[in-house]
Amino acid sequence: MGLERRGWQKVARRARVPLGFAVAAVFLVFARPSWETLAWSLVLVLPGLWLRGYASGYVKKNAELTRTGPYAYTRNPLYLGSIAIAFGFAVAAGRWWLAVLLVGMFLLIYVPTILSEEAFLRATFAGFDEYARRVPRLFPRLTPARFGEPDSGMGRFSAERYRHHREYNASMGAAALYAALILRMLVFRGRA
Repeated sequence: MGLERRGWQKVARRARVPLGFAVAAVFLVFARPSWETLAWSLVLVLPGLWLRGYASGYVKKNAELTRTGPYAYTRNPLYLGSIAIAFGFAVAAGRWWLAVLLVGMFLLIYVPTILSEEAFLRATFAGFDEYARRVPRLFPRLTPARFGEPDSGMGRFSAERYRHHREYNASMGAAALYAALILRMLVFRGRA
């Protein structure tokens, strides 16, 4: 089973971006947005974008085990932000079954991806098991976990890291998706 899991984890990691585009296409075809659903969606999309941006300014992928900033609350703030964004857009679409589709996608793709990344972190960083015991995988703690490390500046938000990870692409993608939903709403008004 271990080999099968690693095999599926590898496939899931590679499939998540193409699958995301496929789900976005289905989303746009079947969405029935309204001004009200668009407004309500912002309650999830904006915090999701903020969380992704904030987390990207802390993480040094494959170079260090990040345990500060949002990583002191959840081990996967980037994925938590993505989930909030996705469910926000499900609200914007005005179709409950699109939320069900998203749950299926996250279970099929993101759970194995998270497990794969955790296996890498466990093998790479000696402190990962202690970190994993103290910080939840996805849904955040109410208070930050403290690890007694002196503040060397490594635990602060870095705009340079944010730019390096090109997290601004998430905001541009969200803006483009809102524009497509508004266009769909205006062009197909009355055809629902």
